[in-house]
Amino acid sequence: MSVTRFPQDFLWGGALAANQAEGGYREGGKGLTTVDMIPHGPSRMAVKLGQEKRFTLRGDEYYPSHDAIGFYHHYQEDIALMAEMGFSVFRTSIAWSRLYPKGDELTPNQEGIAFYRAVFEECRKYGIEPLVTLCHFDVPLHLVVEYGSWRNRQMVEFFTRYARTCFEAFDGLVKYWLTFNEINIMLHSPFSGAGLVFEEGEDQEQVKYQAAHHELIASALATRIAHEVNPRNQVGCMLAGGNFYPYSCKPEDVWAALQKERENLLFIDVQARGAYPSYAASLFRDKGIALVKEAGDDEILKHTVDFVSFSYYASRCASADMNAGNTSAANVVKSLRNPHIEVSEWGWGIDPLGLRITMNTLYDRYQKPLFLVENGLGAVDVPNEQGEIEDDYRIAYLREHIRAMGDAIADGIPLMGYTSWGCIDLVAASTGEMSKRYGFVYVDRDDAGKGTLARRRKKSFWWYRQVIASKGEDLA
Repeated sequence: MSVTRFPQDFLWGGALAANQAEGGYREGGKGLTTVDMIPHGPSRMAVKLGQEKRFTLRGDEYYPSHDAIGFYHHYQEDIALMAEMGFSVFRTSIAWSRLYPKGDELTPNQEGIAFYRAVFEECRKYGIEPLVTLCHFDVPLHLVVEYGSWRNRQMVEFFTRYARTCFEAFDGLVKYWLTFNEINIMLHSPFSGAGLVFEEGEDQEQVKYQAAHHELIASALATRIAHEVNPRNQVGCMLAGGNFYPYSCKPEDVWAALQKERENLLFIDVQARGAYPSYAASLFRDKGIALVKEAGDDEILKHTVDFVSFSYYASRCASADMNAGNTSAANVVKSLRNPHIEVSEWGWGIDPLGLRITMNTLYDRYQKPLFLVENGLGAVDVPNEQGEIEDDYRIAYLREHIRAMGDAIADGIPLMGYTSWGCIDLVAASTGEMSKRYGFVYVDRDDAGKGTLARRRKKSFWWYRQVIASKGEDLA
């Protein structure tokens, strides 16, 4: 059971995010952040969508990010497990509010810098390259309350100051960077994606696309700064990927899928090509958006990324007849159920060929190296009588997606690396659950925050170790 040989310098590893793994939410001088306000339970979605304003913590709710899986205190153990699997890359993120607790300070929190230096030095000890996201669904709460988050142009100044601090403080330890995680998710989950909360009667589309413009300016400036600090730095953008298939060959469905695809790729078009695409004018016109730009913005946007990174969990389906009543509630990106593929326990479509299609689409469009930085299966893992977790379902999912990656490489796609999502069990961003597990390593923690946090290797741990050792050849 082999695939096309992966490049010798291919980066194999896994991914976590600060807001879903670190915990220690008020330790080391860290300030409150947007994710710290998002509870587990019935109010979660309303808060994530920016429909329910939540600027203070409530005593009757549980907030999974506050402790998460304790990576803040367990990072040495966790990185050692990654090294045991043979990782050559570890994707993680920096909590903005750990370096700038309020977000608008002029000088950073040195305790926060020391923590991340220790993490990256631990990676270097094992020969693991950090791939670091600057903003992974994580905005300092003070910037939301005082400035309205990314709707405010001042955020560009705050973010670029923070970015420069990261590039300078971790120079020589980190050379692979991502600016904003899944930047297109802002359109679907505005508070978790970009710290946006809406007032009654406000034009939400106008706010979201204006906020996105500010993020795009900040991303381009950060890319320029990274290259100024060290020309060896490589900076990528990050897309919540997955092609939209037409639900049928009816022309109206094909047109609907094209429109959804353009909406999904708009921000990456800007980051990878250096300008708004021609279709943006009609998209903004149809949505009644009047984008406010400053003089020089078009020049700033020409600082394009070095590579395009993306997540891929599932493909999507679109038709001319899509509405709130017939789309899946399994994911914030709305999609019709595809009758030709199986779904996970959480209703996410399982479509390995869709990964090959997505990779070909992205490279045809951008002609830049790709990096698959999230891919995995969320599932309930139940230990057997011996305490072992035989997650053959996860192995089956990953095997077929890695095979699809190999096929795409054979198609001529330059792929830099692969970081499986949630390489160690973490809090699910979508639901706030621990029971929706992705990792090769089981963490003793439940949906109510109870458990010892003890780590335990799953069957997939040993399987992935074998995959990496064989450079993707042995998928048995």
